[in-house]
Amino acid sequence: MITESKKHSKITIRPALLAGSFYPADPGELRQMIAKFLDQARTPKITGNIKVLISPHAGLVYSGAVAAYGYKTLSENIRKKPVTVIIIGPSHRYPITGLAIDNSDYWRTALGKTALDANLRDKLASANHLFKIDSIPHKQPENSLEIQLPFLQTVLDDFKILPILINQLTDDKLKQASKALAEQIDDNTIIAASSDLSHYPAYDQANFADAEVNQAILSGQISRLRQTIYDLEQKNIQNLATCMCGQQAVELMMETAGIMQARDIKLLKYANSGDAKIGDKSQVVGYSSIIFISQNPNFEIDRRDQKKLLKIARQSVESYITKCAVPKFNKASPLLNKQLGAFVTLKKHGALRGCIGVFEPDIPLYKTVSQMAIAAAFHDSRFLPVQEEELPELEYEISVLSPLKRVRDWRKIEIGRHGVEVRQGLHRGVFLPQVAAENNWGLNEFMNALCVHKAGLPQDCWKNSDIELYVFTAQVFGD
Repeated sequence: MITESKKHSKITIRPALLAGSFYPADPGELRQMIAKFLDQARTPKITGNIKVLISPHAGLVYSGAVAAYGYKTLSENIRKKPVTVIIIGPSHRYPITGLAIDNSDYWRTALGKTALDANLRDKLASANHLFKIDSIPHKQPENSLEIQLPFLQTVLDDFKILPILINQLTDDKLKQASKALAEQIDDNTIIAASSDLSHYPAYDQANFADAEVNQAILSGQISRLRQTIYDLEQKNIQNLATCMCGQQAVELMMETAGIMQARDIKLLKYANSGDAKIGDKSQVVGYSSIIFISQNPNFEIDRRDQKKLLKIARQSVESYITKCAVPKFNKASPLLNKQLGAFVTLKKHGALRGCIGVFEPDIPLYKTVSQMAIAAAFHDSRFLPVQEEELPELEYEISVLSPLKRVRDWRKIEIGRHGVEVRQGLHRGVFLPQVAAENNWGLNEFMNALCVHKAGLPQDCWKNSDIELYVFTAQVFGD
């Protein structure tokens, strides 16, 4: 590492270890090469927010044309806002246990130096023991991470990076790491997973194998990706050394993307090294550029569907208490078949009688409303279960939720518009947006009550840096 003196302290800079091999060492030549790749890339219009990018990591003469599709699309999507890009890739040259985050202050390429996000690094390392701050693996000339940086330095104006190396994780540790990542990601954070595809089959066989792997990734199902790779390995494709060298990084991103509701997955470009002008088609390496998009919540439940959901909630409770069964409902409209979170609130003579909900269901909205209505009536620990004689007196209110969004500054909470979930360790609490209006609360009263009465935390803890805050919006309607 290179050290520089700054105000009597040392800053560390990881040098450009790949300049002159994986990409040109001359800044002008590198800029010209990347500009050409970007100019040739024809990118689609994207709605929603790009949360994850899968990009190749071979030498730019081979994979740069494919990588350009992802980075050009990314630059058009974020529109010059400041971001942190978490770059995660396989460690080809050094054994890794868990995930190794570099401890440098900057990374350098032929295009200059880029700062690391030290704050996010510390939070990840504190959030889960699998994330270790360790610069030793990053001192190697590891191409999976550094090769992404010249593109980022070209297409982004205001950004930091967080380089992370990974090898193998058990399924349990994969889920732990994905959850820790997802909890630290907000609208100003993007993940770039680094991976090439098939290694060394002939051109046509690479196209076949890589198409299978790409379709598995587009499914969003890790189990399908693993099965696809296993099936390809059983076909004894000549010279196929691996189907995906960064499989663990990609699996980590697929799991994380699922948690973040980034389920709109698009293949922007595929090619292999045989498509390059200097490429040999007898033994090739495959490359793909893929993005995972989280769609902006843009739904408005019309009055007809509102009435249907309220009827479902009431019938579910009444059937459950009188027949010990949940009724079956007719096929719902397309919107009610979306996987949207919802809370169901029961009131009796205007007083709360039960309220339970879920943010990230894996079932359609109409089924979520049915289940949450029953839960609110019989499983809210604050109240005794609803009795049959109470049924005519119950009033129903449904809150259909947008996905949770992490905010790192409590000043971004909009009282009356945002519901809030507060988290610290095992402590969690949530208030719906309408709670503020119902109690005539300002931000201080709303957040103090949330921390004390819902999360069991000190009333002013919500301003502390170790508290996690998530906001959401809701469309609320009732009887």
